Amino acid sequence: MRTTLALTALTLLAACHDQQAQLPTRDNFTAALNDYLAQRGNLCLAKYDWPIAVTEADRQARSPDAEQMPVLETLGLVSGRDTSVARQGATLPAREYALTPAGQKYWLHVPVVVATPTERAVHPADFCVAKLQLDRLFGWEKPQPVNGRTATSLLFSYRIVDPAPWMARPEARRAFPMAIRSIDNAGVLQLRLGVHLTPDGWVADELSD
Repeated sequence: MRTTLALTALTLLAACHDQQAQLPTRDNFTAALNDYLAQRGNLCLAKYDWPIAVTEADRQARSPDAEQMPVLETLGLVSGRDTSVARQGATLPAREYALTPAGQKYWLHVPVVVATPTERAVHPADFCVAKLQLDRLFGWEKPQPVNGRTATSLLFSYRIVDPAPWMARPEARRAFPMAIRSIDNAGVLQLRLGVHLTPDGWVADELSD
């Protein structure tokens, strides 16, 4: 009888804990943010697939890869070789860049979600230069039903942790202005993250979609 009563008490305590985790509170949303940032909070450069080829047309158009790959090569993070690539039915001369052992340290195999108003893509890896941690949770929208589940969005600021030391180099700052803006404005820029309610509590949309 005592064993049965003890198990019942444990079950009731677990149920109470689950109910508390489902409440729209600052503590629960903070836990959801920390969990998301621990898994996906990386500042990356949208370099999903390697090697990366740069053609003369890319150089003339001053594409991001044409501007950034030579800088990464100077920094010893990629190595380049002359080759040719097939594009739009033609074979074009190109400079192909591959990650060096130093660059491989920043090639993070964590899913990256890229969403636009018309489509959503998930990339298996990216070239990342810093880690984000929660700075401050400012607030959240009133939770409401969305596509069959209770959802809201959280507004927060972040801290930068362990930035790549070479990102402080002048040539890297010029080549990657968006990443530098994110680093320089840590604690100032505000981000928004969608979360939804599960039986275990609040979870970032990107961790379960």
